[in-house]
Amino acid sequence: MGFAVSQCRPGVYPVLSGALADLPGEIRLQVEARPFQRRNSVALALSTSLLLVALAACNRTPSPDVMATVNGKEILRAELDKAYKANIGDNPQEQSAQQANIVRLNLLRQMIDDEILQQRAAKLNLAASDEDVNAKLTEFKAPFTQEEFDKQLKQRNMSLDDLKLQIRRTLTSTKLINKEIESKINITDSDISGFYAAHKADFNVIEPQYHMAWIVVTGMPAQQAGNLQNNKATSEADARKKIETIHNRIETGEDFGGLAMNFSEDPNTASSGGDMGFVAESALQQRDPAAFAAIDKLKLGQITEVLPIYGGSGPARRPVGYAVYKLIAREPAGQRELNNPSVQQNIRQSLRDSHAQLLKNAYFEMLRDEAKVRNYFAEQILKEGAK
Repeated sequence: MGFAVSQCRPGVYPVLSGALADLPGEIRLQVEARPFQRRNSVALALSTSLLLVALAACNRTPSPDVMATVNGKEILRAELDKAYKANIGDNPQEQSAQQANIVRLNLLRQMIDDEILQQRAAKLNLAASDEDVNAKLTEFKAPFTQEEFDKQLKQRNMSLDDLKLQIRRTLTSTKLINKEIESKINITDSDISGFYAAHKADFNVIEPQYHMAWIVVTGMPAQQAGNLQNNKATSEADARKKIETIHNRIETGEDFGGLAMNFSEDPNTASSGGDMGFVAESALQQRDPAAFAAIDKLKLGQITEVLPIYGGSGPARRPVGYAVYKLIAREPAGQRELNNPSVQQNIRQSLRDSHAQLLKNAYFEMLRDEAKVRNYFAEQILKEGAK
């Protein structure tokens, strides 16, 4: 804010204007300048005051309920607490205050990253629609009766609205990644042949291979089940009942992969429909001779009966859960040539996965760099720890 010198003229002040003409030139200039100086001082004081107010607003202490902000969008304590309760489920292990805060810090970082993605998706008009959310919700509910579905929500400390919000955010993130990353990846035939030429020895299989999938259930406690439904058996008896129910559903024609994604408790394979990839014959025999004997009798596409799975080795070896195995393919030993469709598909998928992971990491870092993030919860922990 300021004033032009031309505004400060004798006529502005009638009491002085007539007398100014009689003053010597040097004194007259000094007198004429005083009104301007007074105005300029007022303007400067006002500008300084407004600046101080603005700075105070920018540095104001947030409400204790604000855990973090992302570009001004607040993440509240209630949201973090809800995520924490959903994370530990209905079987919370005893945790110290430090352990609980470690979990909360990790969850808050995930929530911050997710909010960054959600804001970018909104900017690009990629938010999931109500139709998308309702379709996915119907898919989630399909394997359950209403009573079972309600029980699942209760076990996860979630309401139906919480689940819908989670679905919406997940679908939105997927749409963003598909547009910004996946759609830009092109694996060519030349890429595949080049990879094969550089790694041909890796495709010389020295023993038979079994391509399998499995569905795993255990009664052991875990923070997360690793499946779409976050469905977790809570005891050995519950695990046995659950795996037998799943086995019966497969026998009556339900899709193995879909059941694995929704109910398998192996976090490494549930998301891919239980797919374990190719496993060498010797590895299967060494891990569990009884399971190998059952798998070796299967025809392609068949499943085993419910089989125990074991943890530990030697005297410490003991049952830890149950599994149902499916044989997808069996391949003999020998060199796999480039014209083998499974070889090409495996190479293509491997190249795509590694390229996508690189681009995702770079994309996430770029979004974090552009975002204005303040983690008040982390600041609070550091402040208290310094006392």
